[in-house]
Amino acid sequence: MTLSLHEQGVFTWSEWASALSEEIRSAQQAGDSDRGDTYYLHWLKALETLVTRKDVTSNVELTRYQRAWRNAAQRTAHGAPIVLRDFDLDQ
Repeated sequence: MTLSLHEQGVFTWSEWASALSEEIRSAQQAGDSDRGDTYYLHWLKALETLVTRKDVTSNVELTRYQRAWRNAAQRTAHGAPIVLRDFDLDQ
């Protein structure tokens, strides 16, 4: 997703690198031990920060999709693909 947004011109690679570095630095200052197991979370937070800063989406919309994915995952059997449906977004 990050690469696709970059390729579409939503942000430059320098902007991405800066956002990710900033997020990792912030997490370390908050006590993240940087063992590598939280890297994905830093990546995601950096991406969310960039797309909201660039007005691609809003925090409200991100929260709406997080809730929808969580609901879809809860009803999905282990090992089965998670399918997000329109009604998930309305809950």
